[in-house]
Amino acid sequence: MVATPTLALLAGCADGRLSALAPAGPAAASIATIWHVMAWSAAAILVLMIALAARACLRRPRSEDRSSARLLLVGGGLVFPGAVLLALLVYGLRASDIQAPLSNGQEVYRVHVQAHQWWWEVTHLDAPDGPRHAVNRIHVPAGVPFHIILTSNDVIHSFWIPRLGGKIDAIPGRRNSIRLQADEPGVYDGVCAEFCGADHANMPLQLTAHEEADLVGALQQLSLTRVTP
Repeated sequence: MVATPTLALLAGCADGRLSALAPAGPAAASIATIWHVMAWSAAAILVLMIALAARACLRRPRSEDRSSARLLLVGGGLVFPGAVLLALLVYGLRASDIQAPLSNGQEVYRVHVQAHQWWWEVTHLDAPDGPRHAVNRIHVPAGVPFHIILTSNDVIHSFWIPRLGGKIDAIPGRRNSIRLQADEPGVYDGVCAEFCGADHANMPLQLTAHEEADLVGALQQLSLTRVTP
């Protein structure tokens, strides 16, 4: 009775343009792995708790059960969750390193994104013949890391391309950076994941990953001067 509706709900998370469970880069793959570990572990713990509850309802209590009850409370209530949370913390910290910007000594393709209510101003800093500008469109090389340098013109926004990695906030007066990578050429959709006003839901973002030979042509079609919607 529990499993059937749960599986039906989870089926909607398995695929789609904005699904974090359809990773297309190393950062997103790490996040998806954490999700799967947590989801299936939670399901296993739920089954175990249901079994223990059923056993408790069907058994008659005995005096010798008190010591086993204490062991269950300490082991199941303190030791087990503590170990699980520590393991998740360590893995999560390692996973977050995948999105950390590379050191200054390493050359990496850079894109500056400034969030506005309610659009994204994109500057391709490393275009071959000087910076190229676009609105709501990002062009990057496929198969290699790139940096998104993020800021905001007004309120706090949140930059998120679910199939490539986690979220990062765009904060007025501050520059945040995130390292992402698209393993294969293609189009990847993104959104603002922080409520930023009346038209928050109408703030789409699209990233296109190109083969190296195609990237130059795509950039040359963009404007050499700042553009607005």
